[in-house]
Amino acid sequence: MSDVARAAAILRAGGLVAFPTETVYGLGAHALDPIAVRKIFAAKGRPPENPVIVHVADVDGARRLCRVFPAEAERLAARFWPGPLTLVLPRVDAVPDEVTAGGPTVGVRVPAHPLALALLRAADLPVAAPSANPSLSISPTTAAHVRAGLGDRVDFVLDGGPCPGGIESTVLALGDGLPRILRPGLVTALQIEAEIGPVLVGADPTATLAASPGLQRRHYAPRAPLALVDDLSPVRALLDRGAKVGLLAFDAGESRAVVVRMPRDPRAYAAELYAALHALDAEGVEAIFVARVPDDADWLAVRDRLARAAT
Repeated sequence: MSDVARAAAILRAGGLVAFPTETVYGLGAHALDPIAVRKIFAAKGRPPENPVIVHVADVDGARRLCRVFPAEAERLAARFWPGPLTLVLPRVDAVPDEVTAGGPTVGVRVPAHPLALALLRAADLPVAAPSANPSLSISPTTAAHVRAGLGDRVDFVLDGGPCPGGIESTVLALGDGLPRILRPGLVTALQIEAEIGPVLVGADPTATLAASPGLQRRHYAPRAPLALVDDLSPVRALLDRGAKVGLLAFDAGESRAVVVRMPRDPRAYAAELYAALHALDAEGVEAIFVARVPDDADWLAVRDRLARAAT
């Protein structure tokens, strides 16, 4: 039996499978099986008020989960699926509360990774899948990260090598009023606006239930405390006291620190961010400093992840 066939059988039996996507590794369960979905929350230590995204093999699979699938969703699906865009739409009754945190909407997407698509087709069911890591910690971009974080809490890890995108999908809510980006990601507001017109950016301040994952104030965090810095004086102060310090920066800057030099391109930076934080945690650093990234639209998703990791 192939790894994909084995993983599909586990999903159909109500088990948990970690699998690669083009963003990060997901921890998957049968999305229409409430008991299976609860296993995700138990394995991650995830609070039940945090919804999970449902992965499907094609746009037809998404339509079946949504009470309405408007013209804007059709245009975005045609342009960005398979790909790192999640659409939040009114759910059908078959989608359990465990997936949606009791809310009236569900997030759906078609991942752009060959193994993820092969798994979804072989399992022939929608797969609820947040990132395959303990809640609030750094998302995994390799199978080794999954195993280190979850151990035997996952029934099978489908190893597809490093994830190329590195950070989670953009989440876009389509409903009354202007579309709203709830979580920035690899698909930008400018790209979305080119397809459907103006969008709002940021969580709805009037919402009482979360419609998207990734909205907690603290998230994506390494074990070591992380701080964003404009200069190296705090880094040097700790180094002078003999601390082991990690540094993410565009330039080497301070040779006494454990330095990870990061790309100046925002997509390349995103692809390396979580792997770099995992590596610094593995080095046993006592603190991690990150040189601030540019304050423009192309860096929005990276700034979001860093800000939540530093909270």
